[in-house]
Amino acid sequence: MWERLFFELLYRFGRPRWDTGITPPELVNLVAPRPLGRAVDLGCGTGTNAVYLAQRGWEVVGVDFSSLAVDRARRRAWDAGVSRVRFLRADVTGLPDLGTFDLAYDIGCLHAVPARGRTRYASWLSGALHSDAPYLLYAFAASDGGPGIARAEVERLFAESFVLERFEEGTGRPSAWYHFVRR
Repeated sequence: MWERLFFELLYRFGRPRWDTGITPPELVNLVAPRPLGRAVDLGCGTGTNAVYLAQRGWEVVGVDFSSLAVDRARRRAWDAGVSRVRFLRADVTGLPDLGTFDLAYDIGCLHAVPARGRTRYASWLSGALHSDAPYLLYAFAASDGGPGIARAEVERLFAESFVLERFEEGTGRPSAWYHFVRR
């Protein structure tokens, strides 16, 4: 409950620092050579990345638990004239069946999910991705004074259903990019 209130307040009274309006090159480079398909954006915020993919022909489902972020994402899609994107206000630790996907990405959501919900997140994702589908994760490393998740925990969460193909340390605040593929 407090987490949701925190994010609603951030979106209501300003622009959260992670809401840059720029799709990261890691996602751009991942999708460039891939055939079009269905993607899920976990923790979509105001929809920057979901709209980017929809503009390129992907069918995208964006999920965020902030109603203000989802409203802004829908507005962003409307303004961009894309229709192959759907935004849901939902908690990533308790998602309904949304069908299966050819790509999943999370750019800054999992590290803010309370530890008790991370296993449900990973389990849902395992069932939602086609075999050989990529999952791109950007997460802050566990540290004092903020949200984060240790590399060992990320690897443990996804070890059963995913192969970690690449790990890249982030710049600035301790963080990392994880490039998984569904077994």
